[in-house]
Amino acid sequence: MEVFVKKVTVSLSSLVLLSVIWVGKPLRAQEIPGEYQPVLTITGKSGDYKANVLKVNVARNDLHVTANKLALPTPFGFGGWFAMTKGDGGDDVMMGDLVLLQEEVNPVMSALLDNGLEITALHNHLFWEDPRIYYMHVHGHGRPADLAKQIKPALDLIGKGASSQPAAKPASSPVTTLDTANIAKIVGHEGEQSGAVYKITIGRDDIKLKDMGATINARMGLNTWAAFYGNNDNAAIAGDIAMLEKEVTPTLKALRSHGLDVVAIHQHMLSTQPTVIFLHYWGQGKADDLANGFKAALDQLGH
Repeated sequence: MEVFVKKVTVSLSSLVLLSVIWVGKPLRAQEIPGEYQPVLTITGKSGDYKANVLKVNVARNDLHVTANKLALPTPFGFGGWFAMTKGDGGDDVMMGDLVLLQEEVNPVMSALLDNGLEITALHNHLFWEDPRIYYMHVHGHGRPADLAKQIKPALDLIGKGASSQPAAKPASSPVTTLDTANIAKIVGHEGEQSGAVYKITIGRDDIKLKDMGATINARMGLNTWAAFYGNNDNAAIAGDIAMLEKEVTPTLKALRSHGLDVVAIHQHMLSTQPTVIFLHYWGQGKADDLANGFKAALDQLGH
């Protein structure tokens, strides 16, 4: 759940084909409330406040990742994050998705557990990537400053061993040659440009999800997204699809019928009702074909 998030909230300037899933105007950043300012100070991270959610970036700009020998930029799916929003009794619910090298997984997990936080998922997003990357979902409940102190020891462990990874050349193209207007037309949703990556993110506001009284919205991780990179004739796509249980099989069929690879199926959250399943996928080919495959999967949602 890249998901998102400096560039995880999608801009929608018009009605979209999947209005049952989410329709809205671009979210504008609000002034960060005073009680959240210490979170940024304690963790030493940057973030923003929209839709009643503080979202803090934990991007892995130190990583040089390839997948199937294709060098990928950080916005393609290596932007970790954690977010907070108000729940019951004035406390906040915190959820996050941390991007980790395999040697970082267990030290970070121990740091989170030792400081009173929960691990709700651990999984991959890609096949054939080098170095191996894992995604760890974290959950907590409490006062914002206390949650920041709880997650800080884990954050301090991230990136310390990155120098031992293979020295792959990072993808550094600052612009894209993709026809993003056509991708948005095919998908029915506009996206946002981050360097050479075009990312479309769609919330599931049709799913009314609560956790300890907190509304779990797109910025808290309840979203579907697709990241596009490359050019019109040779592009890559990766992303995450949030599904109800009944939507899983139709979505799988839609992706596979369009030649997209499914790389993971799992939950991100525990003890929520209804149960939400997340699916990660990957593909390479013509940008239009990849967009049509993503659109076919979207058409299975929200019915």
